[in-house]
Parts: sequence; C-alpha cells; structure tokens
Amino acid sequence: MRQGKAKAALRGSPLVAGMALALMMTGPALAQQLQQPEQGTGLTVKQGAVAHRMMVAAANPYAVSAGYDVLKRGGTAMDAAVAVQMMLNLVEPQSSGIGGGAFLVYWDAKTRKMTTYDGRETAPLGLKPDVFLAAGGKEKEFYDAVAHGTAVGTPGTVQVLDKAQKAHGRLPWASLFDPVIAQAREGFLVSPRLTAAIADAKAKGMDRFPQTAALYLTPSGDPLPAGSKLKNPAFAASLEAVAKDRSAGFYQGPLADAVVSAVQAAGGVLTKADLQGYEAKERPPVCVRYRVYDVCGMGPPSSGGMTVGMILKMLERFDLKTMGPSPMAMHLFAEASKVAFADRNTYMGDADFVDVPMGLLDSGYLAERGAMIDPAKALAPVAAGDPPRKRADFAVDTNLGRPGTSHIVIADRYGNMLSMTTTIEAGFGSRVLAGGFLLNNEMTDFAFTPTKDGKPVANAIAPGKRPRSSMAPTIVLKDGQPVLVVGSPGGSQIIGYVARTIVGVLDWGMTPQAAIDMGHVINRNGKVTDLEKGSSAEALKAEFEAKGHEVRISDLNSGLHAIQINRTPGGKVTLVGGADPRREGIVLGD
Repeated sequence: MRQGKAKAALRGSPLVAGMALALMMTGPALAQQLQQPEQGTGLTVKQGAVAHRMMVAAANPYAVSAGYDVLKRGGTAMDAAVAVQMMLNLVEPQSSGIGGGAFLVYWDAKTRKMTTYDGRETAPLGLKPDVFLAAGGKEKEFYDAVAHGTAVGTPGTVQVLDKAQKAHGRLPWASLFDPVIAQAREGFLVSPRLTAAIADAKAKGMDRFPQTAALYLTPSGDPLPAGSKLKNPAFAASLEAVAKDRSAGFYQGPLADAVVSAVQAAGGVLTKADLQGYEAKERPPVCVRYRVYDVCGMGPPSSGGMTVGMILKMLERFDLKTMGPSPMAMHLFAEASKVAFADRNTYMGDADFVDVPMGLLDSGYLAERGAMIDPAKALAPVAAGDPPRKRADFAVDTNLGRPGTSHIVIADRYGNMLSMTTTIEAGFGSRVLAGGFLLNNEMTDFAFTPTKDGKPVANAIAPGKRPRSSMAPTIVLKDGQPVLVVGSPGGSQIIGYVARTIVGVLDWGMTPQAAIDMGHVINRNGKVTDLEKGSSAEALKAEFEAKGHEVRISDLNSGLHAIQINRTPGGKVTLVGGADPRREGIVLGD
C-alpha cells in the first residue's frame, strides 16, 4: 500500500530500520518486522507479529521497546502503557504527551471487567464561549486559534495514568519513568517523520514560540534533520517530578507553575486552580452487540465509541462476509458512516454538561436509520434523526478536528488488555512549551460558534467542560473474552479507520495487519467521500462515482494498531498484532 513518498521512504529508511532492529534485539521477541511488497503495488508494507504471552504495539520503536521491557519485568498492560506514553512524549512529541489528554479502555482479566478512563482535557474556568470568534462573530482561522495560549486545556494525561496504574499496576510507579528519563538526557535519533512534522508545524506558527523553536529547529531555523540527536534535559527534570510525586508532581508545585506561566505568556487563561481542580474519571464502557461480538469503547465526551457502534449496527443487516472487501461493501460502509456522522455531529458532546441521547444506540432506531442506506446509490448529506429518549434539540456542529494523536495497544502475561488513544490534538499542539513538553490545543476541538440558528451547539465551550473527541480505543469481546484490541489516531477520521478495521477482522477474517493495510474509505456526512491516495481504494473511484459519490483522493494518514486474541479449545492463547505502515510504529511480542 502506497502511503506517499515520504512514508514509503520512512519504511525503507536505514535510520528507522536500524533503530527498529536494534530495539527488537533487546529481548527474545517473536515479532518480525519484515518488509515485503503488497501484491500489485510493488511497495512495502509491514508484516504482523505473532506471540503467546504478551505484546505491545505503538507508534515508535523507542516507545514499543520501553513498554516491552516493562512487560518482561512482570509489569501489567497498564504499567507498560505508562512507559510507552512517556517515551512517545519524548520521541513523537508532535502527537501526545503529558501536556495533553487520553482515553483508555482496560480489560482486567482477574475480575473479567472492562473499565474506561477519561483523561480528556477540560476548559479553563476563565475561558469564554466566544473565544474563537473574531470581530463581527466570524470564526477565527483554525491555525490562528491553535497557535495561542487560549487553545490550551487543562491536561489530563498524567492524572488518568496515575489513576489507572493505581488500580491495575504491579510495578513501582517511579520505575516506569527510568528509561525515558535516561533517554531524554542521552538523546534520541530524530526520525524522518518527526522532521517532517517539525517542518509542517513551523509553517503553521511554531517559530513564533522561542522555546519551542530552540528545541526543534536548528540555529539557522531549519527543522532538525533526520538522524540528528535530540536531547531534552528539561523534559527529564519534569518526569523526575512526576515519577517522585505521581500526579501531584504535575498539578502542584514548580511544574504546575511552569505550565501556567507558559500558557498565560502565550495569551491563555489557564490557572493553578484549573490544574488543582482537574479530575480524571472512570466511566462505564459503551458497548454494542455486533453479530456475535460485543464491541466496547469510550463514551461521551468521546463520540468514538458510540459512532463506531452505530456504523457497525447499521451494517449488521448486510451479508458483509459473503461480499468480502468489495466495492459494494465499501459503498455500504461509506453510507453507514455518513448516516452515523449526521447524529454524531448534532447530538454528541460532554455528557456531564449536555444530555447526549443514548437512544442513538437503540437497535430499533438504528434499524430505521440503516434502512436509509441504498445499495444502488449514494445518499446526499443526511439530517440528524430523532432518537429515543432525546430531551434537547441541538444545532449541527461541523467541527471535525485535525488528524493528530497516537494509539497504543498492549496485552500482558496475565491476560489484561489495554487500548489507549492519546493526544495533544493538532501536530505540535498549541506550540506552547513548558518543562520540555508541548501543551495541547484541545480547546479548538470545541465548536467555535456556541449557537446556530437559535439552537445551542452540544459541543460548545463551557468552563470545566471536555471537548467532544473522536478517539475510539476499542476492545471487542466474544463469549465474554477479548478477541480484538484496536484503535487509531486521525482526528474525526479515527471513527472510520477503527470501524473498517473491525469489519476486516470480524467479517472478512483478515489478520490485523491485513485489515490495517486496506485502503481507507471515509465519509463524515459531507458531499465528498474520501478514498485513500495510492491505495487499493483508489480503484473504487469509477464505481463510487457511478453510484453518485463525489470522490476525493486523499492522503489518509491513520496510525492503527491492533492485537487479535485467538484461543484454542484447550485455552492456549495466540496474539496476532499489526502496526500501521503509514507511520513508524512496530509490534513486539513474546
């Protein structure tokens, strides 16, 4: 599958290939990151991994190695996730970190219970609902809003990891930070993807922030070149505070002062009261019954779990298994996504602030909505439906977010499973740096306009509110046991990436790697259906247009990671993992 020249070069890069090989040689891993051509393309893709005890997949070899070492030491999936996240913050700073937020879905094998943890950022108490409106009520240009202190929400990553690791960890918290602290002081090799991300962020306002520019640009103002060594002692010092005092080391004391000072210097309104008042929340999972499976994910304030579930339930009446990944099946998928997004864009937001109608998942309602799908032709953009138990009318919010973020999947030797999507929103977040790490721009995930046509917008800004997300960390169960752990970055496109991968594994019998490698087809209730540039999906163009789709060929840069769990009647477990060839992640297992 071709993912653009830069990405194809990345996969074949001696720097990245050598880095991955060196990391994989640190333990007796069964994972094999071999390169082989996809049939018919002549371009390289990744080969999935097979293991029997434990596995981790994430977006960078340094981070995967850190998590794998925790698993080898007897740590749980939750312990490993802490190590992976902290290393990702160092080596993939553009996507996630302690200046951002995360959602995670955790399966505890001992209790046979699934829990979701909400570490989404919150709006500072002093943030005004019209903060992203210019004079005359016109919405600000997106990147003008991003590169500013008002885009920064109260970070949640440290507290959600602290909360979940207390519940599900085995190893000492501080020990999970040792590898990344050492790596931050020693330095790491800049990857081609990071260099490209720096260049993109510079073009969108990063060089207006001197501390950020000093860390990621050369003295001449160019992006750090691939293969150069980047040290970040300030980040090491920040992590030492968090390792010593857990979340109190972030939300109180000198590090909290540094965060507040940096945000306010950039024009923001975040205060120490916002940091001290932040609360990561444990929430029940949102699950839908899809054929013989229970597909479980994150509920509001994420729209991911509900919208993935809606797409799958509307597809349930079609014989996708017989169709296979055919043009007809892809058309039906695009149409189900279109209908689901009509409701997602209208009704979903932070359920602590607005009445999100859970009747959106009602089987009868979804059968009615799914009946709109015509196998012969594409629908025009769809209006929101009238779900059961709806108590309020909202205006449509078309803010779809931007494709940043990172995803982690982990299985440990005890049978625990974790799916975690983590973000600072757009690449390089707000561009504001504090303590060696970037701060999020999650406030631009809110609707810029709080009311439309006399109706409130469900995703409007309010003090303490969490912006609507599309992150969709997912664990699929069959007969009460996990069979698939999956998720992706990618803004609102995450929903389509994850839902289509689930269909690939459950309906079409694909391995996770094969399902991840498939070309993407995305419709978010717009006039346009996006087909992934350079992939097999491009071949759908003529047939889609014949059905009335307006087609756009797009570079759809997902970052899917997945682990399938297969069990024999005797109870032997085989883990089959996949990493997205569109990014530089790998899978390690034993």
